[in-house]
Amino acid sequence: MSYILDTMGNLLHQTAFLNLTWGNYLMIAVACVFLYLAIARGYEPLLLVPIAFGMLLVNIYPDIMVSPEESSNGIGGLLHYFYLMDEWSILPSLIFLGVGAMTDFGPLIANPISFLLGAAAQFGIFGAYLLAILMGFNDKAAAAVSIIGGADGPTSIFLAGKLGQTGLMGPIAVAAYSYMALVPIIQPPVMKALTTKKERAIVMENLRPVSKLEKILFPIVVTIVVCMILPTTAPLVGMLMLGNLFRESGVVRQLQDTASNALMYIVVILLGTSVGATTSAEAFLNISTIKIVILGLVAFVFGTAAGVIFGKILCVLTKGKINPLIGSAGVSAVPMAARVSQKVGADEDPTNFLLMHAMGPNVAGVIGTAVAAGVFMAIFGI
Repeated sequence: MSYILDTMGNLLHQTAFLNLTWGNYLMIAVACVFLYLAIARGYEPLLLVPIAFGMLLVNIYPDIMVSPEESSNGIGGLLHYFYLMDEWSILPSLIFLGVGAMTDFGPLIANPISFLLGAAAQFGIFGAYLLAILMGFNDKAAAAVSIIGGADGPTSIFLAGKLGQTGLMGPIAVAAYSYMALVPIIQPPVMKALTTKKERAIVMENLRPVSKLEKILFPIVVTIVVCMILPTTAPLVGMLMLGNLFRESGVVRQLQDTASNALMYIVVILLGTSVGATTSAEAFLNISTIKIVILGLVAFVFGTAAGVIFGKILCVLTKGKINPLIGSAGVSAVPMAARVSQKVGADEDPTNFLLMHAMGPNVAGVIGTAVAAGVFMAIFGI
């Protein structure tokens, strides 16, 4: 009988129920909320489902993220090895490869003024950088946090790793991906507050046709120009443009299909679960995390507002030919931000089709956020 009681006691003490803290239970609840938003509400499920599940796993079984040095047998946890690929910038770069292979850069080529709208939306990043320094972050940590304003998860992870801010990578990545998923909730109130009904109802002229030669030359020229000016952006910009060249060249259809489908989804699984697994209660529930979440929201709102305001300026300069709503798509949440521009415009005029016009600033925002990351790396001599 004593053997049975001892065995049952050992089993009981091995369960997670007796080993978790209140913080673990809180993070498990947060993970369940994220799963609800992803599954029931459809908020970027491809991102939130793996992130939330990684969050769930690490708070039930923390050893799933343990490093070999910390483990008793010298073997790291499963998600630790996934996370190493985040730190080494492998997964963020491969995400950009997939985005490039999936995305039509034609709207940006057809309307080069979109570059200005994409650049304007990066104001949120640099504004948040100054605010982060005022809130007590050191310069590199402030730069890593501020990039959340671009609503670009891979770039946020990439920059945090390059600047040696791996301790903040979890909160930064979760905040960035959360705001990407919440674009349909965060952006519309800002867009409507800064525009009039008349401006939101502006119908833009059809974009000019873009030739195949232009589409092939674009990724090559952008890679040469951007990477010559900021070589440190090569992993992101280079992979983005390589993926797009796969798409537009027409001679490597198999590579484009792999990059935009199988490889992309494999990388999303690895990156999402590893990012979620950085949110153990011990690492996540602190004042720095709260500051990062607040700063990320402020940066995202500022970026959206700056894009819309610059859109209003261009609207005046072009005598009403540009709908200011497309400026909000200058953040790099592709293609969600462009879809939000379309939806807010359609709410005023159901016949108005802004999606392709908004894709120009949206693609420019992806490039702009990568360039902003490169600027920070150049400033700090990385």
